[in-house]
Amino acid sequence: MLNLINPINPIKTIKFLQQIQWVADPVSYMETAAKKYPDIFSAQIVGFDVSLIFVNQPQAIQQILTNDRKQFSAPGELNGILRPIVGDSSVFTLESDRHRKRRQLVMPAFHGSRMQNYGQIIFDLTNEALSRLKPQQTFLARDVMQDISLQIILQVVFGLNAGDRCRELQSLMTKMTELFVSPLTSAFLFFPSLQKDLGDWSPWGNFLRQREQIDKLIYMEIAERRANHDPDRTDILSMLMSATDEEGKGMTDVELRDELLALLIAGHETTATVMSWALYWIHRLPEVKKKLLAELNTVSDRTDWMSIFKLPYLTAVCNETMRIHPVAMLTFPRVVEEPVELLGYKLEPKTIVLGCIYLLHHREDLYPNATQFQPERFLDRQFSAYEFMPFGGGVRRCVGEALAQFEMKIVLATVLSHYNLELSDRRPVKPQRRGVTLAPAGGIKMLLS
Repeated sequence: MLNLINPINPIKTIKFLQQIQWVADPVSYMETAAKKYPDIFSAQIVGFDVSLIFVNQPQAIQQILTNDRKQFSAPGELNGILRPIVGDSSVFTLESDRHRKRRQLVMPAFHGSRMQNYGQIIFDLTNEALSRLKPQQTFLARDVMQDISLQIILQVVFGLNAGDRCRELQSLMTKMTELFVSPLTSAFLFFPSLQKDLGDWSPWGNFLRQREQIDKLIYMEIAERRANHDPDRTDILSMLMSATDEEGKGMTDVELRDELLALLIAGHETTATVMSWALYWIHRLPEVKKKLLAELNTVSDRTDWMSIFKLPYLTAVCNETMRIHPVAMLTFPRVVEEPVELLGYKLEPKTIVLGCIYLLHHREDLYPNATQFQPERFLDRQFSAYEFMPFGGGVRRCVGEALAQFEMKIVLATVLSHYNLELSDRRPVKPQRRGVTLAPAGGIKMLLS
């Protein structure tokens, strides 16, 4: 247990009110705490029985993440909020050697020459989704980006691009993610007492039945792949099914299911949110759009995906989007394994610490005028992995980072090059809790002009 006799810079609000605020308005909760305690504070948020140490000072975050498995550990059991969705056998919930071996199995699917192969898929699916829009028709950017991102994941991860199973999975995954679209409905993930199956029409009962249908489809796909092995398939499911660990063991059906759901949920929801925010800022700030279009015009072959991926200003726009609106607010929890000093404070074993990505990305000493969207800051300076960390860090760093960055750049380049969009509502859009992440409140209203 955390030593609560002398907690570090504790928030004074009673625990229950802290928990409610953390679920309802996490941005205000963090910003209010940081005004009083800029680098480190103790918080009592839902999902944990003890106080947690929130840290957003770069050197302290570096100390925590570079000592994973030594002074600090990253136990999967503390990621239990995700367990109802991704099970017990995904990269989110495994730990120690099992976690390390799983990452080694999964990582190759997201790197190297495979990215180039995915470029045409991403381009085609983006055009397909945008071509369905009618001129002057208002649409929600978040919905269109989620449609694109989910189809990309289904093709790249599952190798599904047509047929009843593909359509059914797409429909069910969309419905499941929409269950946690607001702070109110997200509360079901945070408060186990609300997770009661009261029938088809109860929120948790609805979730369980949708999850059951998704599981059925995934296990059917796995069974068919095992019965009809095709060595020429390049999707991630095929790679995972043929991969073995150091002892020559492959993944079980349950392990495959959990990993696929982790990739589906984390892989399309988060990327869709980032792309939506990027469209918001690009169309809110005309000079940003102008610079992007000029840069895209320097690429003579618009199917040269790696050249597009490497464009510096496009990269800066994506980075600034993830800086000002990090989808993940926190790193995965770490636990102190031996007495350690952090920012001059002594932490005892069993203390739980979290890197606060949101507050880190809004530090004025790192990012002057932090509330302003300024892509140039990423052209003027190289930030360390502990100053800019939209994909987390250490042993729990996002395995799909390369695919996410590739996808968002190709989608944005395709949209800007072939479609003329504009915001239909000029009012500022604020971030709002969506499940365990932050997303644009209202979904960002746009229209095709």
